[in-house]
Amino acid sequence: MKYLLLTLISAMLLSVSWPTYGIPFFIFFALVPLLMMEHGISKFSAYKRKSWMVFGLSYLCFVVWNIVTTGWLYGSKNPDGSHSMMAVVFPVLVNSFLYSLVFQCYHWYKNAQGTYWGLGFLIAIWMSFEKFHLNWELTWPWLNLGNVFSEYPKLIQWYDTLGATGGSFWILLINVLVFYTLRTWEAGRKRKDLIRNVSIVAALIILPMIISLVKYNNFNEKPSGQVNVLMLQPDLDPYAEKYSKDSLTIENDLLTLAENNSKGKIDYYIAPETALPGRGSISEPTFEKSVLLNNVKGFLSKHPGAVFATGISSHRFYKNQENIPKEAYQLNPELWVESYNTAIQIAPQEKIQVYHKGKLVPGVEIFPYMSVLKPLLGDAMLNLGGTVASLSIDKERKSFSNPYNKGRMAPIICYESIYGEFTTEYVKKGANFMGIMTNDSWWGVTEGHKQLLSYAKLRAIENRREIARAANSGISAHINAKGEVVADTFYGDQTTLFAKVNLYETTTFYTRAGDLLSRFSFFALGFLLFYFLIEKFRSRIKKA
Repeated sequence: MKYLLLTLISAMLLSVSWPTYGIPFFIFFALVPLLMMEHGISKFSAYKRKSWMVFGLSYLCFVVWNIVTTGWLYGSKNPDGSHSMMAVVFPVLVNSFLYSLVFQCYHWYKNAQGTYWGLGFLIAIWMSFEKFHLNWELTWPWLNLGNVFSEYPKLIQWYDTLGATGGSFWILLINVLVFYTLRTWEAGRKRKDLIRNVSIVAALIILPMIISLVKYNNFNEKPSGQVNVLMLQPDLDPYAEKYSKDSLTIENDLLTLAENNSKGKIDYYIAPETALPGRGSISEPTFEKSVLLNNVKGFLSKHPGAVFATGISSHRFYKNQENIPKEAYQLNPELWVESYNTAIQIAPQEKIQVYHKGKLVPGVEIFPYMSVLKPLLGDAMLNLGGTVASLSIDKERKSFSNPYNKGRMAPIICYESIYGEFTTEYVKKGANFMGIMTNDSWWGVTEGHKQLLSYAKLRAIENRREIARAANSGISAHINAKGEVVADTFYGDQTTLFAKVNLYETTTFYTRAGDLLSRFSFFALGFLLFYFLIEKFRSRIKKA
């Protein structure tokens, strides 16, 4: 019963720490009860199958954490309008299993090498797992620990140096040191050691926050310019209106919204992810002939000096089988099609600039590990909202240059805004502000769209770039380079948001170096595993 209680305390602390409803400071102690559970079972319990007990209880902890923090996935709907159980069950069970596997590896290593080596191993393997979770095809980094302070940007200004992965390291280190403090107190009951260890823990919590506040109050980066941005929020129902309304009607409503709110000079109009065409998609080789896109050019002719950036669904047909990309789908024996979630920038008399979303939502936009899973699952995909086909991607990020001013926009599409090092690639391509085009309407009035907005603040801090975020139903927002929301909209409103967005040219250490601590963690993990194998080899030689 004691071990179950410790497990549930950890689950509760992890859950109540999370944005956008929680208090993040609990995260510094959230793993400690779980570590105490593992230590108690390993050292003092009479269970025969201790590893199975540790795995089962840790899995329970992570399942509760996943349900509380990402249970909003249940808001996605099946084609018949019912809520999708699979949309929440699969991510919760699989993600919880992966976290439990990480914790189980710590349990095995600690029992083999001792508590203190084991604690170092826990930090290394957890950090390595978070990095891995950012890059494989089943990627779901929503619960990476460094995300937890996204609602408190004043306390994490140092993310411009180490990023959100640095935040994960900070949180893991504090949890390990708190557990170490408890263990040394239980073992020796020495007040001097307790005071020393508590002081170290307090300093490691407070010092980064003090540094952050200093950086916040002394931020004086000079912008190279400023652009006037109008973010469009059409509030188009993604389950009904988007696929039932005529594409020209959808576009007319969008342009009318832009026209009615164009007061003064506008440099950028930014519309949400897949704002056009509604049902179907636009052929890329015929962009210049597209009625929809030429209507946008006609709108811009009445607003000299403005460009229009929007998300669209697009495609490309292939007839020559030898040149067909692996993501393309066969429509008939002679015809294949490749589909994209695309961002474009339109300017009169200019070639349309195009970027294809590079981070796809598993089970929604990409069939993970298709060559392995398709023979087992057939064409089944998780219907979490949006397309249920594997899309093609751009291998590199892009920035959209503006022919009328210094603006160079990072065309970030929805899910991509969760990824730290990935987002730095836009800045390396010259982006001096970020335009996030997103559709968060699939989950309704839940924490999902709030958390996705909140995570965008981390990207602003990491790269010191302002963000103009256009969301289909909201929350659209202007975020400054310190990660603060300057202005935003209400969710569910059909509206616009005007912002004067500053342009910045300098790059941060994080933009240049990326997830440095994650790479160090990979090396540390390799060293610890190698050291373990060497020790095992030496012990076998001694016995022989």
